[in-house]
Amino acid sequence: MAELVGVWAASHTPVMLNFPDAIPDTDREAIFGAFRGLGEQMRRADPQALIVVSDDHLHNFFLNNFPAFCIGAAAAYPTPVEHWLKADKRTLQGDDGLGAHLLASALQGGFDPSFSMELTLDHGVLTPLQLAGLADSVRIVPLLVNCVQPPLPTMARALQWGQLLRRAIASYAGCERVAILATGGISHDIATPRMGHVNEAFDREFLRLLAAGDDAALVRHATEHVNEAGNGAEEIRTWLVAHGAAGGVRGETLYYKAVSAWYTGIGLCAWRVGRSA
Repeated sequence: MAELVGVWAASHTPVMLNFPDAIPDTDREAIFGAFRGLGEQMRRADPQALIVVSDDHLHNFFLNNFPAFCIGAAAAYPTPVEHWLKADKRTLQGDDGLGAHLLASALQGGFDPSFSMELTLDHGVLTPLQLAGLADSVRIVPLLVNCVQPPLPTMARALQWGQLLRRAIASYAGCERVAILATGGISHDIATPRMGHVNEAFDREFLRLLAAGDDAALVRHATEHVNEAGNGAEEIRTWLVAHGAAGGVRGETLYYKAVSAWYTGIGLCAWRVGRSA
């Protein structure tokens, strides 16, 4: 059966690729260096498949059909869907066997996800993979979480989804090593008068609680204060999925900086499980 060999989370924003020079050179190099370091950690863990927990920015889904959770079950995923993203068009290799297993495990475990075999992935998936140097080297299974259009899944449900992923990986016979990368957040606002404001206090408390071992306090903070951190901060649900999958291992902040010129609190986190411990 497969082993969960590592869990990581990282912020994503298209501005990192589109306007890298909008911030001082020292900050940019530190952030890009943190992503490269994350990629090195993942390569040392040597996953044969990577579950990427992200959200869809109204590209694959819209108001006529917007699932709370969608599992990708395709053999390949074209990306990026955005014509304006400064990234090469490429096709990411999928793991349809693991995707199908996650779907079956979810349904048997009392969850009701959607699934798709025709996803075109956006910057949420591609940006962190490209900055970490992993876009062409690992098979992926996307798990897309609705972090965009209310009603949104609860923070507690996101944590439960992570616990489900952990169980599903442990029962998968199709490979030996699986890792998880969550991507989104942390605080940011998109297309509102607050765009460019980063709530550093919210971000640092969220990161502290990931390391504190008190999941009830973590979920409470996320639920009660996410509205103070911008509409884009709803993407912390992906981080909660990662935290739930880590099975009680505490999150370690690898990097954090509030970057107003990139509109986002840029954070990276690791949960030392399996080979990455």
